[in-house]
Amino acid sequence: MQTNDIVIERPSDLTAEWLTATVGFPITGFTVDRIGTGQMSECYRVGLTYADGVEGPASVVLKVAATDPTSRQTGMALGLYEREVRFYADIAPRLGGPVAECFHSSYDPETGIFTLLLDDAAPAEVGNEIRGATMEDAVLALTELGRLHAPVIGNESLADAEWLTRAAPLDQALIGQLWAGFADRYGDAITAEQRQVCERLAGSFDAYLADESLPERIKGLVHGDYRLDNMLFGRPGSRRDLTVVDWQTVTWGPAMTDVAYFIGCAVTIDDRRAHYDELLRAYHQGLGPDSGVTLDDVREGVRRQSFAGVMMAVVSSMLVERTDRGDEMFLTMLDRHTSHVLDTGALDILPPPSTAAALTPDPADEGAHQPGAEPLWNESWYWDFADPAQGIGGWVRLGLVPNQNVAWINALVCGPDMPTVALVNFEAPMPADPLVAKADGAELRHGAIIPLQTYRVEVRGTALEYDDPSALLRDEPGRPVELVMDLTWTTVGTPYAYRITTRYEIPCTVTGTVTIDGRAHQFEAVPGQRDHSHGVRDWWSIDWVWSALHLDDGTHLHGVDLRIPGMDPISVGYLQRAGEQVTETTVVRAEATFSDNGLPLTTTIDYLPGPVQTTVDIRGHAPVRLVAPEGQVSFFPRAWVTVETADGRTGAGWVEWNRNL
Repeated sequence: MQTNDIVIERPSDLTAEWLTATVGFPITGFTVDRIGTGQMSECYRVGLTYADGVEGPASVVLKVAATDPTSRQTGMALGLYEREVRFYADIAPRLGGPVAECFHSSYDPETGIFTLLLDDAAPAEVGNEIRGATMEDAVLALTELGRLHAPVIGNESLADAEWLTRAAPLDQALIGQLWAGFADRYGDAITAEQRQVCERLAGSFDAYLADESLPERIKGLVHGDYRLDNMLFGRPGSRRDLTVVDWQTVTWGPAMTDVAYFIGCAVTIDDRRAHYDELLRAYHQGLGPDSGVTLDDVREGVRRQSFAGVMMAVVSSMLVERTDRGDEMFLTMLDRHTSHVLDTGALDILPPPSTAAALTPDPADEGAHQPGAEPLWNESWYWDFADPAQGIGGWVRLGLVPNQNVAWINALVCGPDMPTVALVNFEAPMPADPLVAKADGAELRHGAIIPLQTYRVEVRGTALEYDDPSALLRDEPGRPVELVMDLTWTTVGTPYAYRITTRYEIPCTVTGTVTIDGRAHQFEAVPGQRDHSHGVRDWWSIDWVWSALHLDDGTHLHGVDLRIPGMDPISVGYLQRAGEQVTETTVVRAEATFSDNGLPLTTTIDYLPGPVQTTVDIRGHAPVRLVAPEGQVSFFPRAWVTVETADGRTGAGWVEWNRNL
């Protein structure tokens, strides 16, 4: 095998021959030690041994994708791996400044495997964001940032690079949700002035981004996280005075973003105020005399981008595992960055606050989508209904998992005075036509009659009947029964598209028949919901409570309370009153208790703003057991419920609880 054909996914894949060919010196042996604690990727120091008389680098750094499959999927989906590899391969060679030499870079977009072999900055010392930088280190970091920016500032070829200009999934609604969570978490630790800055930014965020993207704004390379924790300051024996690491968030955007971010947080408030002009000059001098950028340009650009650090403090704190040091760091960031905003008068540049309109799906999205390469890429169509008067409800899902060559066909019916009927097949063949899925003993047909308005679903096949629905969670057999469903969902509200993922939800009424072993149940405009999503779906790494509730006064409630290990809850959803526009929720809180058999006993769900506080009464259980390709198990209890709000309104709908074992 040729050396350049070897794929380095883990340190165990390294060989002396590969290192020799890559580093360019005859290497006879090597050692490997883990360094850093990164979650999206892993770094290792590789100590090198040479033949007698050969002098080469004492060590190099190997950076590879995370071992954890969820982290790897995230790194792929967000483009983090591709960005860093392409930065070192395509851009770094033309830059000056604090960038490590790259001996090897490779990336496989289908598997997420990436490999970087970089020079080792040891014995450099990492900066400390909480303590702050000395003025000497701060001037060095800004001067080197200017040197790094100078060769590409305003470069139109980089402005056209799709991988570098990919839009971040941040908008006003999402920032509003994250700020609500941040404010709830830190409470009285946030001062009135800090709240003022955050609330003004959250209320103007979309218009602010539009202003900063205008052609007259100076554009350049943006590291995206230019802070002390990503800086290695040289010490005697180091290859350079400063090495900046972690280029996974590199983008093309407002050129002064990194300058503002660094000045706003890397030094204490008193030091920033005392040395502000000196810090701006350090960056400007690093750009050199040929950049075409004046010191006044730098000053105004930094003022306009002083909000970058405020945004980073809020967003990052809500998306990473919570720790005591993290809390201290994020509150320190908030204090320093909001002070920077106020000291420069940057609030004056924000457009007037506005309320972002909820997104609606495109009618074309009703159809199937081009699959991604990720193993857990999934396209899902889902439908439900609940009829409290007849004491019966049901749900149907078709899931396509093309990279595992299977389809999921689920159709379940249940109620308080009837067995749970479940047609469940997680190994159906991938259909040639995504609107017609077939398996032994099962067939599901679906399609839009009028996109986003009416949708028909037909199911027929041999199902299993259970007196104890928890047997489905234990994968126990039931009694065979014949199930036939012919139902139409008619939209009764405004279709709602998520901002943070490719998914939409539609409140409906449902009409048609469900027949179980020859006994027909007729439905006429009973409450229901349908949704459609496509993208990476991992049921085995995140817990959640999903709800779609319909009140008798015409109000529709939808919410997801996501529980990611190590993080505060994340919410998404909407509240829609009869005849009114959709109001997006910023907080959804769901609290539940469960019996020993895995089925839910009680649940309360609160939706904010509103507020709407609900207590649900479980009327019928229709759970499934989800098994991952690697064998992980998630219990997926679902139930149709009746609901009562704190202000006395009533309704019905469906709730699901995803519970990883």
